[in-house]
Amino acid sequence: MGGKREICFDTETTGFDARGEDRITEIGCVEIIDFLPTGKHFHAYINPRRSVPEKVTEITGLTQEFLVANGVYFEDAVKGFLDFIGDSPLIAHNADFDRGFVNAELSRADYSEIPRSRFIDTLQMAREQFPGSPASLDALCKRFGVSLASRDKHGAIVDSELLAEVYLQLNGGRARSLGLDANDKDAVESTLVLVSRPRSVALESLTTESEKELHREFIASLGEDTIWNKYWRRA
Repeated sequence: MGGKREICFDTETTGFDARGEDRITEIGCVEIIDFLPTGKHFHAYINPRRSVPEKVTEITGLTQEFLVANGVYFEDAVKGFLDFIGDSPLIAHNADFDRGFVNAELSRADYSEIPRSRFIDTLQMAREQFPGSPASLDALCKRFGVSLASRDKHGAIVDSELLAEVYLQLNGGRARSLGLDANDKDAVESTLVLVSRPRSVALESLTTESEKELHREFIASLGEDTIWNKYWRRA
């Protein structure tokens, strides 16, 4: 499949200290090509090898017991994660946070860290486009009319899907995904083509016979060289 490939992704964690004791508990990735989801995704619950704070469970719904029973260690998920993202740009909301945790986990597992240059931060994009306005993922979903019905808790794969829609809107919406750049006047004009279709039944003339005769007399008074004689057809 051709086009520009990018990955919208999100992580859930036990806290905020990526280089300390906190760990990733969930990773979700959604593939987009030319700003539209392809249906391909990567998702893994991660056993953090530590307790999950009660506040985190309230936000994400993830408990230590669930992650021990259903999660894998990061080193067991890392190959699938890296294979999925490949060398594509990574889209994240507050990208420094997710990048910090992913790189900390990669470093612990003896993998190379992902450079900052590969990350695109939708939080920064939103702040530049809407200065002074709320820029959380929830706020942007409300701004762009993206439904939050699928999300009752913060989850990495659900948030990645929401992020994909927000990222599309931040880049001009579905018109942009179809190749219609709102700033490209030529592209828009070349796409908007008016097509004239003949009527199945011709409209009746609004000109009366007396009006037609008066017009003929007027044309005749202009002489034989008038341009009207090249186009006028007597009824």
